[in-house]
Amino acid sequence: MGLSKKDLGRKKSNLKSKLEELEKKARMDPLHRNKALHSEIEELKRKLEKE
Repeated sequence: MGLSKKDLGRKKSNLKSKLEELEKKARMDPLHRNKALHSEIEELKRKLEKE
């Protein structure tokens, strides 16, 4: 069963807010020592581009 427009909007806004939080943490890690953090940011950006 598909998601409603309201659910899709909510999902997208949740992804955006999570991305903002992770980007704040990534600013504290400019040398990319925490690779998991940076890879998760890349993944979230790809998900947002699809929608």
